[in-house]
Amino acid sequence: MLERLNKLIAQAGIASRRGADEMIIAGEVSVNGKIINEPGTKADPEKDHIKVRGKLINAKIAKREKVYILLNKPKGYLSSAADPEGRKLVTDLIKGFGKLHPVGRLDYNTEGLIILTNDGDFTNLVASSKTIPKVYDVKVKGLPNENAINKLRKGVRLEDGFKTAPAQIKELKATDKNGWFEVTLYEGHNQQIRKMFDSVGHSVVKLKRIAIGSINYDRLPVGAYRELDEEEIKNIANPAKYPKPKPAPKENADKPKPPTNSRTIKLSKSKRPRRN
Repeated sequence: MLERLNKLIAQAGIASRRGADEMIIAGEVSVNGKIINEPGTKADPEKDHIKVRGKLINAKIAKREKVYILLNKPKGYLSSAADPEGRKLVTDLIKGFGKLHPVGRLDYNTEGLIILTNDGDFTNLVASSKTIPKVYDVKVKGLPNENAINKLRKGVRLEDGFKTAPAQIKELKATDKNGWFEVTLYEGHNQQIRKMFDSVGHSVVKLKRIAIGSINYDRLPVGAYRELDEEEIKNIANPAKYPKPKPAPKENADKPKPPTNSRTIKLSKSKRPRRN
């Protein structure tokens, strides 16, 4: 059966689909001895000899068991399977499950939940979804006023030109100097929450992801991980499990409206009282 090469490479646990496309473009993938440069190329793993960087991967494709790991990422780890600068990786924390890649990203200085897997289809589904909510605890410098928070709820234009979608933001108990918020996003632009709060003049001091869809914090210690069960894997991609995003508040929504039974009476010029 013909399947896309990037999917087969992901099934072999070598890279995510996006990473596989980069390998193909770089000329690191061959089929039956011919270098492939087109990411959309298909192959049959039962008939074709597929090599990545000179190594045959057909056996890996056939034997690969799908693995899903939930990690409570510490600060100071990169959400990647490789780094030319030699920084610590989230994959360094997972032992005994073979080659995995992260589903989406968490910033280097952000902690919290992230999923690692060797399932390329699952990665694409979760990372690109606009219906799976990601929930964060956010501590910011200073105390943003309601007007600033409502701007973020409605969506703002960031300095890099990206327009954020409406976000759900719940105010948590603040301190004298710092605001605390629970932010729910349905998208994942690079450093989005940090840039959002920067846009209203309140930089993020601490950021932690506490839920991915139906999977919550679960008291998993920082740096610890566990396997997801079949029910969790099934539920995370089920849109029926999540409420629809709430619409952003409309401008002037808090202003009182005039009574519905009030009437404004206009006087004709002839009936208006004369000024003395």
